[in-house]
Amino acid sequence: MSDARPTVRRRRLATTLVQLREDAGKTPEDAAQRIGCHRTKISRIENARLGISLGELRDLLTFYGVNDSAMVDELVALARRGREPGWVQRASLVRPSYSDFVSYEETTNYIRSFQNVLVAGLLQTPDYARAVIQARPSFLSKDEVDALVTARIKRQEVLDRTDPPRFCVIECEAALRVQVGGAKIMRQQLDRLTEMAERPHIELQVIPDRAGAHVGLMGSFVLFSFPTPTFSDVVCVEHRTGTLYMETPEETNEYSLIFDSLRSIALSPADSLDMIARARQEL
Repeated sequence: MSDARPTVRRRRLATTLVQLREDAGKTPEDAAQRIGCHRTKISRIENARLGISLGELRDLLTFYGVNDSAMVDELVALARRGREPGWVQRASLVRPSYSDFVSYEETTNYIRSFQNVLVAGLLQTPDYARAVIQARPSFLSKDEVDALVTARIKRQEVLDRTDPPRFCVIECEAALRVQVGGAKIMRQQLDRLTEMAERPHIELQVIPDRAGAHVGLMGSFVLFSFPTPTFSDVVCVEHRTGTLYMETPEETNEYSLIFDSLRSIALSPADSLDMIARARQEL
């Protein structure tokens, strides 16, 4: 039985299988004959409406001439986890778009994040996250707030893996100055930024207020890149009721240029740490 809403992992696997089949010059009928099924099954697999067994996947990859063992392992991992809804999807408060965002965080190898007001979610302390969540205009019970804070902190485990993604984050000075939760919580948050910036796979830069007008004033965004070349970059722009995802080369290239522009006007990582230290002293 197919899922009502395919996971990000299944959709990415499906997209990759279509590209690999077309690159190999094979038709859906060829693929169906290879694994001994009807053409409609191939269509449902390639539309992410149906999962694929690991044996069928390996057979198709061989048929398509995929010899890169790292790529095979990655696609097998996607297939193995494709039926898992993911820990975040089990939280009834979390929108499906947020589930997709977490799946991107779990499978990326390079994250570029620009935040113009708030500290990036992957770097937030529990108290800071709680203050942000409680600022919502809609009423949430204590249990609901606790669940959302837990989900946000759970996401940060990707940075603690033995093979964490490279994480480049640019914060505007406002994120250091707005006293989310009060002075004590902000001091703890700024300490957290300093601590995380010392990790070799994390690069933190700050755009000072004196930089004036810049393209980042139009809003925050996150840009994900992936280790498999067939997986396109994804731009995520969060809004009040969900998240907008953009994957066309025109869109992702534009945001990549925007990030490079913001990086060029931001302070160096060392000077950024100095600004964080000054902001903490002034609290």
